[in-house]
Amino acid sequence: MRHSPDDVQAIAIHLPQFHPIPENDEWWGKGFTEWTNVAKAKPLFPGHDQPRLPADLGFYDLRLDEVRAAQAEMAKAYGISAFCYYHYWFNGRRILERPVQEIHASGEPDFPFCLCWANENWTRTWDGTESSVLLHQDYSPDDDRAHIRSLIPLFSDPRYLRIDGKIAFFVYRSNRLPDPAATVAIWREEVGRAGLGELFLGEFTTSDVNLATSGFDVAVEFAPSPYALPKQRRFQRLLTKIWCRSFARTRGTRQAAIHLYDDLCEAMVGRETPAGVTSDRWLRCVSPSWDNSPRRKDKPLIFIGSTPGKYEAWLRSMVRWTRSKLPPGRRFVFINAWNEWAEGNFLEPDQKNGHAYLEATKRALSSEANE
Repeated sequence: MRHSPDDVQAIAIHLPQFHPIPENDEWWGKGFTEWTNVAKAKPLFPGHDQPRLPADLGFYDLRLDEVRAAQAEMAKAYGISAFCYYHYWFNGRRILERPVQEIHASGEPDFPFCLCWANENWTRTWDGTESSVLLHQDYSPDDDRAHIRSLIPLFSDPRYLRIDGKIAFFVYRSNRLPDPAATVAIWREEVGRAGLGELFLGEFTTSDVNLATSGFDVAVEFAPSPYALPKQRRFQRLLTKIWCRSFARTRGTRQAAIHLYDDLCEAMVGRETPAGVTSDRWLRCVSPSWDNSPRRKDKPLIFIGSTPGKYEAWLRSMVRWTRSKLPPGRRFVFINAWNEWAEGNFLEPDQKNGHAYLEATKRALSSEANE
């Protein structure tokens, strides 16, 4: 499907964690993938929708080209314009890189993609904190240069996403960079030297951002945003207390933070443009649902009450906002995520909802929504 610069397009975040790697074999057990956590999830309270299991694509392995082709065809059929793959670089060491490398080497599937550097420490708690660090991020100018040079072949791929005619590259936690402006300058220099034109750099708003000082082109909202987490109402706090006492502890899980999806949608739609960002340099984000209890036994974050209709209304709002605020060629909305199954956060069909969230995505991105 060809898009005009006036269209609002969707980029779906893609997790390449669904295949075994030596590191995960060592840290979590032989054959571990995200499916390990997904399949063993259990409900923590009455009505808790776990486990959430895949439908059409099954428990797939991203080493298989037919799986990657099926994902791309499905995304394309429902209006997604590109995948944004999480990219893992630790001072020259790459992990989970095989799916993207094989996409590049094979030339298939014919579907746009870009990268987001997940530049957190790799830890046993899955949150990038300093506890139980398995792979540590160390930053330096030499590493900045080596890193961006390693990506030149991917940036040269004709399918690699360009925004405003520039190569799109994103960073998950720019505040972890000791000197973001210096890193950005090195990256721009190396890409220009390679003859690839300019970079279009985005920093996710998982922390405070200031585009004037960081050197990034845009800020990218992350959903659910830590700045828009709704406060639990009194009845929610009471239910959480009761549920977690009677069920969660029997499942070996400490108290969960349980919120309403309706409150999340309302809070995210009503957010003001962050300080340090102008509205024409802010890419918005939506999430079909969120429940990371399969991954996190310690204080999982759960939003209850998501439906395809509520998600569609949120996405429609962001499409309208983007069309009114962003200039042509930069009208992109992020969807978090395509396949974060262990966070209960995915568009891929599951056994309960089938294609309903994909169909909602297509409707929200339709020409009517873009008018």
